[in-house]
Amino acid sequence: MPNIAPSVAIQALIAQRFPEAIPVERWSRGTVPTGVDVLDRILPNGGFQRGRLAVWTPGVGAAALLRSAALRAVADGERAVWIDATRTVAGACWRQGPLLVRPSSETAALRAAEELGRSGGFAFVVLDGVDPQAPELVRCSRAAHDGGAALVLITRATSLASLRLASSALPPVSARARPYPPAPSVIRSLRVRVTARASGWHAAAELVLSVSHDDLRLSLELRHPDRRGVRR
Repeated sequence: MPNIAPSVAIQALIAQRFPEAIPVERWSRGTVPTGVDVLDRILPNGGFQRGRLAVWTPGVGAAALLRSAALRAVADGERAVWIDATRTVAGACWRQGPLLVRPSSETAALRAAEELGRSGGFAFVVLDGVDPQAPELVRCSRAAHDGGAALVLITRATSLASLRLASSALPPVSARARPYPPAPSVIRSLRVRVTARASGWHAAAELVLSVSHDDLRLSLELRHPDRRGVRR
């Protein structure tokens, strides 16, 4: 049996932190749309299913599209949380968007995903930076079911997930002649292919993502180690 006391305390803190959000009792077993029409069209019922565990294999565009879903949930008056086990997320967009949680370890990150998913206080929960084992995936799946959250893990561990997604970069449509001497190139957009799989079902879509350059993301944070370039 899950420990009820931590969930009750979390619900009280959530209500205090997000007083204007939609109350839990108004949520239904539906979907959380990503806000990207092309992607929503290939997802079951137009978004991530509440009460289910989904897995997105680390790849180009995964974090950007999931962040779009988190921002869409907040814009719709719901609550979203991003659990950053890599401790590399930065930027001004998180100040008014989803709650950003930075656990001190992978174990703490998994515990946060379970408790926040089970609490019933969040419509959308993302865990990035942990490759859980089978028993941990079982607990995450149960937490999502108990709390009605759409729980998405960015991980290579795909077992027990009701929905599996992957994304990869596509080559540009056309190659332009390079000047001589070559000038530094700045990537403004990127073509991405996203595939989604479930039991007996498969769909894919191609979309173009705008690339933004965040100075804060390129600077060091004094309290956190620099993990850029670390293989995940």
